[in-house]
Amino acid sequence: MAEQTFHDKIEQNVPLLVILIVLVVAVGGLVEIVPLFFQRSVTEPVAGLNPYTPLQLEGRDVYIREGCYSCHSQMVRPFRAETERYGHYSVAGEYVYDHPFQWGSKRTGPDLARVGGRYSDEWHYLHLIQPRDVVPESNMPGYPWLAERELNSTMTPKKMAALRTVGVPYTDEQIDAASKQTKGKTEMDALIAYLQVLGTAVKTR
Repeated sequence: MAEQTFHDKIEQNVPLLVILIVLVVAVGGLVEIVPLFFQRSVTEPVAGLNPYTPLQLEGRDVYIREGCYSCHSQMVRPFRAETERYGHYSVAGEYVYDHPFQWGSKRTGPDLARVGGRYSDEWHYLHLIQPRDVVPESNMPGYPWLAERELNSTMTPKKMAALRTVGVPYTDEQIDAASKQTKGKTEMDALIAYLQVLGTAVKTR
C-alpha cells in the first residue's frame, strides 16, 4: 500500500480539514476587505454629498419600514445596460452616510439609486397613493395611509445623535433643530423628501 501523502491525511482528518478551510477563508477575506478601510474612495463621501436632513432621514426610515428595498435596489452596477437606463454606476463614496445601505439584490421595480429629481413631488405623491394612476402596468401596492400619519418629531434628534456616533457629521445645532423641521410633517412628506435626494450628488458630478 502506497504511503499516505500529507494531502491525503488532511482529507481524512475532518476536524483538521475544517480548521484549515476556515483559516484559508479568513485570510482571503481579510486580504480582500482590510485594504478597503484605507482607500479614500471608499471611506470619504463623494463631492456634493451631504448627510440626510431630518425630514429625509425620517423618510428613509419609512422606506425601510414599508419594505421598499424588497422590490427596489439602490445600486447601479457598472454595466452598459444599467448605466444607459439609470445613469452613472454607483460608487462607495455616495453611501458613507447610509447606515445600513439599501443596495438590495432584487428588482421587481426599477432601481432607485438615481431617482432623485427625476419626478416632481406631485408625481411621487400620486404614485405612492395609487401607483397605477401614473404607471398603468405597475404591480406595486398603494400606500395611502402615509399621507395621514404624522411623524413623531421627538424621535428625530435621537436618531441623528445615534448616527453621529457612527460617523455622520451632524452638528449640535442640526440635532437641536431637527424636531422643529419635522413637526407637523406626514410620513408621505418624509418619504418623498428621501426619494428626491437619492443619487443627486452623483448626478451633478
